[in-house]
Amino acid sequence: MEFNEFSNIFKESAEKLQVNLTDQQIFKFYTYMNLLLEWNEKVNLTAITEYKDVILKHFIDSLTVEKYINGNKKIIDIGTGAGFPGIPIKIIKNDVYVTLMDSLNKRINFLNEVIKENKLDNIETVHARAEELARNKKYREQYDIAIARAVASLNVLLEYMLPFVKKGGYCICMKGSNINDEIEKSQKALNTFNAKIEKIDSFNLPESEFGRNIIIIKKIGDMPSKYPRKAGTPSKDPIV
Repeated sequence: MEFNEFSNIFKESAEKLQVNLTDQQIFKFYTYMNLLLEWNEKVNLTAITEYKDVILKHFIDSLTVEKYINGNKKIIDIGTGAGFPGIPIKIIKNDVYVTLMDSLNKRINFLNEVIKENKLDNIETVHARAEELARNKKYREQYDIAIARAVASLNVLLEYMLPFVKKGGYCICMKGSNINDEIEKSQKALNTFNAKIEKIDSFNLPESEFGRNIIIIKKIGDMPSKYPRKAGTPSKDPIV
């Protein structure tokens, strides 16, 4: 796809989210897309490989959280995968500091290449599992926002995310269209981790039938010191 075509499609969809992009920002997304598709031939990064699908289901989807992030925030993207939504957030919000965390080093290598090619600053990559990194004082309860996209069911996800967030901070959980069962099963975890659901936004991606939910969770107390449990336990023995 030529840059002009990419720019027109991307800008039109972004405007429907009330996100205005500069030509420089759009070119960074274009570079990102080309690197994603190039690396995907040798490293499994995404099953989405059509240009228009990458724009809508990765880039635009990532930008749906833009309105929840105001000011000079410190953000950690848990299980970032190919960098969604952390890198798109960084491209459009230069004043945030972003940590991209993933458990696969192959993905970290890709993310470092994207960061280098787009000359992004105030962004770091960390090769780790959430349960282990959250025990590190450098990262534990150091972030204003933890964010995750399509990582785990909500009750499991809370044990991954909340240890990184300061008291009074937020988790932004990006979900598909069916979340009622997850919400119901997450009540005990919310109580255990001193957190509450503050808002749920439901919508479709622009000009599509792809339903999305964004769950905003506020951390209202300290994280009990015994959490998170050792690696693998939250998913094998979730709090319900």
